[in-house]
Order: sequence, then structure tokens, then C-alpha cells
Amino acid sequence: MKRAWRVIHRRWRGPGGRTKEIYSPALERGAGTLLALALAVVVMALAAGLLLLVRAGILASQAATAADLSALAAADAARGLAEGDPCTVAAAVAARHGAGLTGCTVTGGEVVEVSTELEAAFSLGAATGRSRAGPPP
Repeated sequence: MKRAWRVIHRRWRGPGGRTKEIYSPALERGAGTLLALALAVVVMALAAGLLLLVRAGILASQAATAADLSALAAADAARGLAEGDPCTVAAAVAARHGAGLTGCTVTGGEVVEVSTELEAAFSLGAATGRSRAGPPP
């Protein structure tokens, strides 16, 4: 019989001279490895989840930046400081930042509201950004 399958048996003298028998199966000698592997898997899953959250935050920031710059460019076009239609200018600026223009509204002749959307490379969904720009108060 192999030693790994045998039960280790020891006698121990307890208080009062009584003998106690202690059984310790030899198969428990690899439990630390399995626990370490399980811990490593849990840590990797948490790290992957954290990376997804960080990526979603980056996408939201990029969508907001594209919306801000698009709204500023469109407001300049609406005020006559730049050439072109405000919504066309906003769409061009958003496209340069990798986002798509989902909405463009010119109110009061000089105030522009812009909505942008940035698609993720993998299935995180779309990040959206909204911005409003106009002349200084």
C-alpha cells in the first residue's frame, strides 16, 4: 500500500495517563495548493471586473470630451466665427474623436446642444456624452 493512501496513526498521552489516538489522513497534504489556486482565480476575476469598470470610465470620458468639443465648434459656427452649418461642424468634430453625433439642436440662433455616442470595442455598450455651448453671458 502506498504511503499517500495510508492513514497516519499516532498515540498521545493525555492528562491522567489516558492514551488518545490522533488520525490525520495523508491526503490533506495538498489542500494549501488548491486553496492558493482558488484564491488566484478569484483575484483574477476581480481584476478583470476592475479593468472593465476602468474601460467604461475611459469611454465615458472620451464621449464627454467629443461632445464638449463638438458643441464648442458648433457654437462658433452658429455665431459666425467659423464657416459651415453648426450641426455639420459638430458631426465632423465628433467623427475626428471617434464618436458619432446622435443629436444636435441650435436654439436662440447661437446656443447649441450636442449629443454624442462612442461604441465600445467589446460588448460594454455605448458611452454617451451631452454638452451645451453658446456665447459668453
